[in-house]
Amino acid sequence: MLKLFVSAFITLFVVLDPPGCAPIYAGLAAGASAAQRRAMAVRACLIAGVILIVFALFGENLLGALHIELDSFRIAGGLMLFLIALDMVFEKRTQRREQRAEAVKATAEVEDVSVFPMAMPMLAGPGAIATVMLLEGEAQGLQGSLIVLAALVVVLALTLLALLAAAPLMKLVGAKVEAVVTRVLGVLLGALAAQYVIDGVRGSLGL
Repeated sequence: MLKLFVSAFITLFVVLDPPGCAPIYAGLAAGASAAQRRAMAVRACLIAGVILIVFALFGENLLGALHIELDSFRIAGGLMLFLIALDMVFEKRTQRREQRAEAVKATAEVEDVSVFPMAMPMLAGPGAIATVMLLEGEAQGLQGSLIVLAALVVVLALTLLALLAAAPLMKLVGAKVEAVVTRVLGVLLGALAAQYVIDGVRGSLGL
């Protein structure tokens, strides 16, 4: 079960990418007070958590209602995660996040960024939703499901810490170190995505 927790934790950490979200949040919340920044960070993580937990618990039933086999979803989810991994390695994901953040900042009426774009799509985006559903599909029984949810909660807690410490964290880490970490995590995610596709193909062919 420790193996499942570690696997789920690493996968979710890479997909949610707390180190990558921190500088984006720092820019979005630059004009807010310290109390407002804390409140928005907590709200963003809570909303993202609720969305991901709902899909983790009921996503398989949704697939069943749509007559989609779990192995097919493994293949599709693996391909989706592989595209995210490519974006991370070549820094396209960071560029899109920054462009989205600039668009939000340019809108004078927008003050609370906790729901959009932080909770969705930055934290609980398509990749994260696909990931929790895949992990729940891999889990065995109630205990396995709870372990996956525990890994999700830990990653969300780390994400909250990263958002709360966004400004000082950016000064400490710097853009170059963040770019290196993002690329390394992207390579790791690519390998995990490939494994999802392999497992899906094997299951579909009965190997």
